[in-house]
Amino acid sequence: MDFRILRYFLNVAKEQSFTKAAQQLHITQPTLSRQLAALEEELGVTLFARSGRNITLTEEGILFKRRALEILDLEERTLDELKGREGIVEGTVTIGCGEFAVVETLAEICRNYQQKYPRVQIALHTATADTISEMMNKGLVDIGLFMEPVDTQGLDHIRILGSDHWVVGMRPDDPLASQKYIEKKDLIGKPLILPERMGVQSELVNWFGRDFQKIRIAFTSNLGTNAGVMAACGLGYPVSIEGAARYWREDLLVQRPLSPEITANTVIAWRRNIPNSQAVNKFIDEINAFEALKSI
Repeated sequence: MDFRILRYFLNVAKEQSFTKAAQQLHITQPTLSRQLAALEEELGVTLFARSGRNITLTEEGILFKRRALEILDLEERTLDELKGREGIVEGTVTIGCGEFAVVETLAEICRNYQQKYPRVQIALHTATADTISEMMNKGLVDIGLFMEPVDTQGLDHIRILGSDHWVVGMRPDDPLASQKYIEKKDLIGKPLILPERMGVQSELVNWFGRDFQKIRIAFTSNLGTNAGVMAACGLGYPVSIEGAARYWREDLLVQRPLSPEITANTVIAWRRNIPNSQAVNKFIDEINAFEALKSI
């Protein structure tokens, strides 16, 4: 199996047609069909379900597509790393993060970095902590931002203390919007939207104490944007970190802090003791320089 065949497979999966894919690849349709039939024989599975002119992926095909994309991404990243060793800092730094207020700090680091290394592209990937961690382990993400609690085993990291605050989101015409703070008693019986991660929910368990058994969880959400949409439609109250929701229009959604206050720490991390591209190493240097400057 070579990279060329993987690209053939992905093109057919995208077009759902051997004829259209062959035209785009500038090869004949019989040649393309033979190449992918040989791939299926090599793998011992059927990748395509063929019904007349309709081509769809089997379950094995869907899994193989996911792995093929990861393999080709790693190929591209490897080539970028090898180019970087020639002395010119270029390539891509991939950063995975959730919707945190500390992304503003990340933006400052990125601004400083891009002024020094304008030929490097920064790829932002927004996802849950579990997804980012999995992508880091596969080498698909270089730098990860995580809200504590998080397992930092095998990672080098810096911790940004009190970088985010827990808040409750609501419509601006909601009665709770007139309050400066939101207390436990205000939320009992209300339809709440909680973070999906159980480790993060544990912060709320501690805050509610015995009253946690009395709350009504209407939704859980892995990221805050869709939780905000539910709140704007009057379907619940997202209780989470402030994050990116501060940029919502205040005629759609407002936030009020919890009382007693809860703050969240954020970790910026990268894998320990692995070879990185020059671009990634320079970015890690920029993170450490930012942290050192902040501590002066």
